[in-house]
Amino acid sequence: MWYMGSHMGNWWLGFLFYFIFFIGIIILIIFLVRGLSSSRRESPPPSKEEPLEILKKRYAKGEITKEQFHQMKKEIES
Repeated sequence: MWYMGSHMGNWWLGFLFYFIFFIGIIILIIFLVRGLSSSRRESPPPSKEEPLEILKKRYAKGEITKEQFHQMKKEIES
């Protein structure tokens, strides 16, 4: 009789092990899905700068002269 009780205990331990294992797999899948979807959301959309703003930044950085800035500004505004 003690022999059957011992098998019942082993069966429950096996069941418990598989239950914990599958719960772990489910949690891992949830974290992976959340991680992938949040990384997509965190990236900002590409900004569409206005040509005049780009021109102002180039002038501020010293990439173009004052004369070039005014000439390009006239072309943009026309």
